[in-house]
Amino acid sequence: MASMFDPLRQYATFRGRSRRKEYWLWQLFLLLLFGVLTAWLFGQAGPIPEGATPEEMNALLMEAPGTTLPVALIALASLGLFLPSLAVSVRRLHDSDKSGWWLLLNLIPVGGLVLLIFYLLDGTRGPNRHGPDPKGRTLQ
Repeated sequence: MASMFDPLRQYATFRGRSRRKEYWLWQLFLLLLFGVLTAWLFGQAGPIPEGATPEEMNALLMEAPGTTLPVALIALASLGLFLPSLAVSVRRLHDSDKSGWWLLLNLIPVGGLVLLIFYLLDGTRGPNRHGPDPKGRTLQ
């Protein structure tokens, strides 16, 4: 469970390596946090008419009483957690001996899928140019 909050302890640390466990627990934390905030937001908005367009949903959310706080918290959480999310993604790429610049793959259509594969694969065994193996393994 402590690994879930390691990216907050290393808020803007782009050096070093992160294990898959740290990266995926961080993603789980973000999913839970934003899931709860979004559920709270839609709970405050009340029932949404079936077939509502995005513009109608936006108007409903902005006009409903009690939605200001959830919207503000979502915005603050997004801003505050952007840097640790970026840093843990870079460190995860470092674990497989790739540069953080690989994150720019997100700008092309299939780049996110390539990055997902990198995030799922085990890191390089032993030390690499980004630091020691976070699992403590040595080359054999």
